[in-house]
Amino acid sequence: MDQPDALWDTPAVRAAICTGEYGAIVRAVRQANKLTLADLAELCSYSVSTVSRLERGKQQLSDVRVLRRLAGALGIPVQLLGLSDTIGLPVHRSHQAARVGVNPASDEETDPMRRRTLLAGLTSVAGAAALGAPRVLSARALPLGRLEQVLLLPPTDGTPIGLTRLTQELDAAQTIFDLGRYSDVAARLPGLLSAAYATREAAHGDGAGATDVLLSKAYSLASRLMVRLGNDQLAWTTADRAVHTAYAGDDVLAQASARRVWAIVLRRAGYSATAQQVIIDTATALQPELVRGVPYLAAYGSLLSTAAYTAAVDGDRQTARTLIGEAIDTATRIDGTRQARTSFNPMAVDLYRISMARVLGDFGTAIEAAKRINPADIPKPESRARYWSDVARAFHQWGKPEECFRALLAAEHASPDEVRYRKPIQQITASLLHQPAAGVMPGLQAFAKRTGATDVPNRQI
Repeated sequence: MDQPDALWDTPAVRAAICTGEYGAIVRAVRQANKLTLADLAELCSYSVSTVSRLERGKQQLSDVRVLRRLAGALGIPVQLLGLSDTIGLPVHRSHQAARVGVNPASDEETDPMRRRTLLAGLTSVAGAAALGAPRVLSARALPLGRLEQVLLLPPTDGTPIGLTRLTQELDAAQTIFDLGRYSDVAARLPGLLSAAYATREAAHGDGAGATDVLLSKAYSLASRLMVRLGNDQLAWTTADRAVHTAYAGDDVLAQASARRVWAIVLRRAGYSATAQQVIIDTATALQPELVRGVPYLAAYGSLLSTAAYTAAVDGDRQTARTLIGEAIDTATRIDGTRQARTSFNPMAVDLYRISMARVLGDFGTAIEAAKRINPADIPKPESRARYWSDVARAFHQWGKPEECFRALLAAEHASPDEVRYRKPIQQITASLLHQPAAGVMPGLQAFAKRTGATDVPNRQI
């Protein structure tokens, strides 16, 4: 179809391009051309449901033939959909589970009586923004340096420190991660991994197996960090090592944790079916161990929650609903034991439900689910920051830029590193800068500078 450039070179289309999401670009151009889903489906010889899934990210846009057909039907350069190098265009392919934009790819103070609603909380955050957001250094790529070297090549220069000290060091690193201080974790991991390898080399008998378990946990933590930083290559490497060392240590819980991390990496790499199989197989194998108490129930519930989210990413509502229901039952069972606190509880499942609704494209449902949570009750800053990031994503995908920005400010307040180093947040912020409402969002430019979003290419077409 022939059309003047101005028809698709609109603010809405440019904003979609800034998200880096091909589905968002397709939808924006379609709407600029005043085409319905049925119109585009007929032009492409696809079903309406297929086009709808492609636009919303429920079906991955990675097939070159599909991308070319869409570009041809819409009359746009194929470069807009990433089929060849495009100088100056911020269009980047991202894995489905990590997408931000319109595709359907997890925090602040409220009073103890929980009288405030989520939106009221967002309003208060906006007021706080006028007083100045938490001081954050200008964003730049996190210097991995020594960490990258240690993750790629197991270190040989460490000093043994013994199991007790190694456990303490690992617990400290995990605590820092839970605080949302990703840069500090990156700084600690090289020494921790070096000490872990040296301790394993010096260990004998049962000590070697116990050290393998700790090493697996360290690699699982490293993989989670790489996921946060969007480094999928290192996330893959570290997840693989976490699994291998967990089995060397012969610890069921370490194996379950490592395989869950591995499944998350597989899903991000586009292997959703394999990821789901890994999770379900692991959960099934863990079931006979549930009588052993809360740690096993917590591991099982975490697996179910991850499986539910993976099903939601694939658009499988029924499976997602069934699995999250089982996760709720498990969390309730744990809650009824009144035993030691665990990171898996009913609130953890509620946080997954927000993410699931968002990736399914039910943005209003996601926000309603968020309203039922008091952010002040989320104990870990990292989890609280992810809560607000999910809220921001839902508002962004729902087309509510001002609410999205206020949620981003709340995420920054909970954990500056959450918005400083996470690429999806920078993409959302870059998109906000191109919204017509950008001028009525006080502090947006300063926030973009703090998070590095102003460095995202946004040259006009």
